[in-house]
Amino acid sequence: MEKAFVAQRVANKLFATESAIDAAMVETMEMTAELIQARKDLELSSVVANGATAKLADAVAALAAARTAVVEAHAELDEVRLRIGIRTKLIGVISKPAGSAQTDLRVAV
Repeated sequence: MEKAFVAQRVANKLFATESAIDAAMVETMEMTAELIQARKDLELSSVVANGATAKLADAVAALAAARTAVVEAHAELDEVRLRIGIRTKLIGVISKPAGSAQTDLRVAV
């Protein structure tokens, strides 16, 4: 099997892993915000659910550490790509939100 196609399979899994961690971070942070808002809406003391809020903060920290590890693995895999002679950078399909285009580019005239 051609190296580039095998590398693309690995890259696709890497992109999926990065995306999954990002999604988990978003969900956990949204859960934390929802928990805090619920406490406020019910006019409960800050003591209520403080332990759960702290555990969610721990979860976000763990996810951030996992994200850092995956980003570092991504960089190492890019070096492997070069060492095994794959010069073309293959990319996966990464959907970007509308309006997220890079705006700091200049147009050559």
